[in-house]
Amino acid sequence: MQISIGTSLKSDVEAAVAEVCSKAGSPKLLVLLASFDQFEKAAKIISDRYPNVPLIGSGTISYYDTSSDKRMMLLSFGSDVDAEVGVIRNLSSAPMFDVPAMEEKVSKIQAGDSNTICLEFCTNDEERLVTTLNVALERARIPIVGGTVFGYPAGYTPKVLVNGQLYADACCYALLKNKSGKIRTYSENIYGPMDCPVTHIATKVNLGAKELVSLDGRPAADVYCQDANVSRGEIVDNVLTNPLGRVIGDQIFITSPYEVGANGSLISYKKINENDSIQVLELKDYDAIGLETRRKIRDENSRISLIFSVNCIYRHLLYSNKGYLDTFIGEMKSVGPHVGVVGGGEQYKKQHVNQTMVCAVFE
Repeated sequence: MQISIGTSLKSDVEAAVAEVCSKAGSPKLLVLLASFDQFEKAAKIISDRYPNVPLIGSGTISYYDTSSDKRMMLLSFGSDVDAEVGVIRNLSSAPMFDVPAMEEKVSKIQAGDSNTICLEFCTNDEERLVTTLNVALERARIPIVGGTVFGYPAGYTPKVLVNGQLYADACCYALLKNKSGKIRTYSENIYGPMDCPVTHIATKVNLGAKELVSLDGRPAADVYCQDANVSRGEIVDNVLTNPLGRVIGDQIFITSPYEVGANGSLISYKKINENDSIQVLELKDYDAIGLETRRKIRDENSRISLIFSVNCIYRHLLYSNKGYLDTFIGEMKSVGPHVGVVGGGEQYKKQHVNQTMVCAVFE
């Protein structure tokens, strides 16, 4: 697949844009990734420069080469891609309004077997978003790979970019079809059940606040402390090692508590529903798990043009604390050209998850 990666570490926005655009050629799709202090100005300049080219983007913390830097990146997809871009607005209230327009774009893209994805960035209400997107995508079997905008400064309203317009309370998406190979998707979970796992039932929740009030009729924080052997004051820091997992059959979907409520509830980045089965998980051998993920990517993709990943902020913090972040980024680069972003949550196929890496590999 014809993909070029323009990067710049320049602090001047116009100079940075000039540098990232120098490799763009004649693109059929552009994806802008920039630090939040550069994002909005860069979005306007690039959309004016390429008025007829589909464009999406997000402010973000990004990965490239062997490190995480404050850099601007512009991904340019060439003549062997078919692309349709769009927006899902009003995520917090009425996202279904934009589904008919998305369904038309899905019909136009004519997805084949494992050659099309929906790449997206969103600002909020991820569970509602994933359900909404799949109304349009499920029949065409187009998987979702995306992330929640994260890392913006206090007081800033997160926005996403579509064709020169910035939207809050929204999701920008690109339907990408690779006409010269496959696009395969992967999800990596470095957590799993404890040696003697105990499964609890969510007996009371506040969905609007993403608040788990009680497990088995007891304050959720008390149950967590008992299983993880920590005090209430240690819960938030301990989530890097022991997140919660929503158990569905033999699958586990991670949810990350970030605050303890006044009555011992746990407020998280992912919703938990009443009667969900919940376990306290533990960190596994992340180096070995990553090695297996990379082996699988190599085995299944003989000609890698790009790996695009979304890495959870909690994984980012965990790896930073353990001095492993640059190693992780370097190992991803060893597989093929790699661009990554840090998400406040990750969307993959039919789920919104936390503390996970999701990625798309373009042949």
